[in-house]
Amino acid sequence: MRKILATILLATVFVSAYAEEEPFFKNDSTEVAATKGKAKKAKKEKAPKDSIKTGWNFGPLPAIGYSSDLGFHYGALCDIYNYGDGSKYPDYIYKFNVEVSAYTKGNIVLHSFFDSKYLIPGIRVSAAISWFANRTYSFYGFNGASSPYIKTLDKIWNDKANSKVDTPFDPEGTGFYLMQRDIFRVMTCFQGKFGESNWGWAAGLSYWWLTTGNARNKKITAGTPSLYDLYCKYDIIPENERKGGHHIELKAGVVYDTRDFENGPSKGRNLEIYFFGSPDFFGKWRNNYLKLAIHYRDFYTLGTPKLVFGYHLAYQGLIAGNAPFYMLQTIQSLNMKQINTEGLGSTCTLRGTIANRIQGNGYAWANFELRWKFVKFDWIKQHWTLALNPFFDMGAVVQPYRWEQMKDAYNRASTTRDYLTLPTEVTLSDGTVTDKLSERDVIGIAGGKGDLRTERLHMGAGVGLHVIMNENFNISFEFAKSIYGHKEDWITQNDGVWGMNVGLNYIF
Repeated sequence: MRKILATILLATVFVSAYAEEEPFFKNDSTEVAATKGKAKKAKKEKAPKDSIKTGWNFGPLPAIGYSSDLGFHYGALCDIYNYGDGSKYPDYIYKFNVEVSAYTKGNIVLHSFFDSKYLIPGIRVSAAISWFANRTYSFYGFNGASSPYIKTLDKIWNDKANSKVDTPFDPEGTGFYLMQRDIFRVMTCFQGKFGESNWGWAAGLSYWWLTTGNARNKKITAGTPSLYDLYCKYDIIPENERKGGHHIELKAGVVYDTRDFENGPSKGRNLEIYFFGSPDFFGKWRNNYLKLAIHYRDFYTLGTPKLVFGYHLAYQGLIAGNAPFYMLQTIQSLNMKQINTEGLGSTCTLRGTIANRIQGNGYAWANFELRWKFVKFDWIKQHWTLALNPFFDMGAVVQPYRWEQMKDAYNRASTTRDYLTLPTEVTLSDGTVTDKLSERDVIGIAGGKGDLRTERLHMGAGVGLHVIMNENFNISFEFAKSIYGHKEDWITQNDGVWGMNVGLNYIF
């Protein structure tokens, strides 16, 4: 399975190198003229009056939404665009994004973002400063399906009056798969072109300050077991990483781009290949690392500009060093589509799969979408589009993380089934049906097989509705269902059941 993913990725990279070249950042008048020429052959359509936007455009919204991983979302956000004299529309001259919000499961978001291809002539500048207070952050262990998932323990409330079992704690309130992971982050990225070609360069500098520890939520009983504590007990997470750390991260690479419009392309392809890593100045070089990221996106118009098929193939993996566990979930990107891209799992990578379910040193994943713009209209002096996007996502760990430490912890962990008592019975990998679990049961590692044979392809499918203003401001409503793996999985709902998210933008 891992060979298949790698083969597909490499094949598309070579295809892109020999693809027909088109302008890197297209002049919109050229693109409009080409579109009009094609439209005359099929069906004449008049452009709406005042179709070109100019000057400043504001998109303030209440940050009201829902994530099956984070809970209900409330707060405020605003996308601010400057289109100048309109000659670049639908491209913008400047973009700002600001968000102040919180989630009912205890997370807080403070975020600001800037992006422009025109601030410095010939160089695209992007920058973001963010603070994420993740007091109930999902942690399901390492190496995907090699770590077991018990849905009963994936809860954060504590209602002793309704406890189904007589235990020192209510297992439905333990927050067993939760921890704290607060992030302060400053990111910059610069991009330019190589002459008049479709190829360009990219470089960036980021600062990360992460604080990790036990989950902090008044509904979780203090001192109850968690997977994070178990990983600390057996040194899968070493002492120098348990409270988080500081990192300066550098990245550099090349970009190939022929898309006609970045935020909602109807044709073209985009290839990004870059290295990123941290020399770990603050941690005395104990957690220095270097990684490689490859992203390939391709888009095709299917008969009409209203119907577009697109796909995204990606790989991110460790080349050298030792990345700390709290940096595994970070999915690097050159151009931010989401305020915090993490995975594998959930909104930004594998929709329908629970957030951060799949963690490892290296990932390969793919996203496929059909985008149908079924309604266009003008309202409150703005141009609106409604679009549907049925999608299919898949991915897997292709490079394990701390596998030897996982095996050592499994061998040392207690086998006495008095560690956790569940309200319902589960069937273990050896066929045992029980409501009591040992430390070894929850550490898992594929029931002790000691390899990655139980890691498998994780998949999800669903559909989204997008409300788009002026081709750029995109409110997304997406619903997805996890597609379970092999029948022999010892916990049938290994990746969760379904996921729902209300957010911004297409994920690629």
